[in-house]
Amino acid sequence: MSLVKKFFHYILPSIVAMWVYSIYTMVDGIFVARGVGPEALGAVNIAMPYVNGVFAASILFGTGASTTVAILLGKKREQEASHVFSMNTAVLTAVSLVLTAVTLIFLDPIARFLGATQGNILYVKQYLSVISSFNVFFILSYSFEVMVKTDGFPKLSPIGVCTSAVTNIVLDWLFVMMFHWGVVGAAVATGISQVLSAVVFAVHFLRRRGTLRFCRFPLRLSLYKKIVSLGFSDCITESSVGVITFLFNHMILREIGEQAIVSYTVIAYFNTLVLMTMAGISQGIQPLVSFYHGRGEEKTCRVFLRMAVCAVAAASLLSFLLSQTMGQYAVAAFIDRAAEAELFEYTVGAFRLFSFAFLAAGFNVVFAGFFAAAERPAFALVVSLGRGMVLIALSLVVMTALFGETGIWLSSAASEGVCLLLSLGLFLVYLRKSPAGQRGAAPAMVQPAAETE
Repeated sequence: MSLVKKFFHYILPSIVAMWVYSIYTMVDGIFVARGVGPEALGAVNIAMPYVNGVFAASILFGTGASTTVAILLGKKREQEASHVFSMNTAVLTAVSLVLTAVTLIFLDPIARFLGATQGNILYVKQYLSVISSFNVFFILSYSFEVMVKTDGFPKLSPIGVCTSAVTNIVLDWLFVMMFHWGVVGAAVATGISQVLSAVVFAVHFLRRRGTLRFCRFPLRLSLYKKIVSLGFSDCITESSVGVITFLFNHMILREIGEQAIVSYTVIAYFNTLVLMTMAGISQGIQPLVSFYHGRGEEKTCRVFLRMAVCAVAAASLLSFLLSQTMGQYAVAAFIDRAAEAELFEYTVGAFRLFSFAFLAAGFNVVFAGFFAAAERPAFALVVSLGRGMVLIALSLVVMTALFGETGIWLSSAASEGVCLLLSLGLFLVYLRKSPAGQRGAAPAMVQPAAETE
């Protein structure tokens, strides 16, 4: 298999998996907006940083463990790779149970911290209480999805995610539109869909189709220093969606008002779709980069990075152009143009301003993922913290002070642009510090796992 074919063999299933996740999340919002109302849609958006936090916890351990496992497979240490995989599954289960207990005990203060108002706190608490009960499946589902790609079965990833998506859409229609369970129905539908996704991936490992399998393992908690450092950048990338939502919600409530939360909720769904596309490209190359990095073939790693940058450039430009020319059709899926004319027009204008961020965001996501896969966790951390927390927080404050509410919608574009300059600077440092005299591309028959589809 040529490097180009190998690149598409891994990134396409990863992108499809991310698209399906994003689209069925959007469908979830559409059902809530149409079946309950704009206030409920805003409440779900307020709860989203919690959901992003749960996924971020899974990514922290899942991506770090996946990178570690891929490197071990590259070194032909298959048994040790299975030990790490099994240990990580047990640790994630324990973490998820603790997270659920803490959430249910402190439900009211968590809801208020996220930004729930007197008018929507009931919706927020209902959604959080149900979603948190499925934390173990949310966390394990994502971890297994990453690991099946590392195990050499990338095509299984979209199968599991599609199973989850179809289940969620059908149950949303049944629980929200037919049974009228409101946000509780939407949360139950999402939870059940994650259960099925986790089961689909778990069956793969139980059937022992690949190299990785569940087994008894020596408890090596010291290994988590490396796992956490490798997974931290992707964790920040995922949690940044929640952090940005949290910051925007509070700034919008202060500067514009509660109605604009609905506008940002719609924008956030499409922002997630764009970011998940970029994350799919990033996560698609990570097993490949880690594998060849483990073999000492740094030139091959950089070939995959160049391919990813080209893919991101095309996806970024397309996302921006579609947002500018067809934004009104996207907004119409959530907001009734006739019944909410003023809100509709305002949301379309805000969406077009926000979409300038799409031109730079993907490059930052890919650079952060590449640095993590190539065992440069400090570089990955700087990029991820920059775009996900530090720069966006500063940009939101500065742009709002300079341009008012227009600055709110342009702040993401400003922070992503500054972060891109930072990413390019760090990549130049990486090039200077890379070992000289690396070997060239790997032989065509080598695959990044013991068995592939």
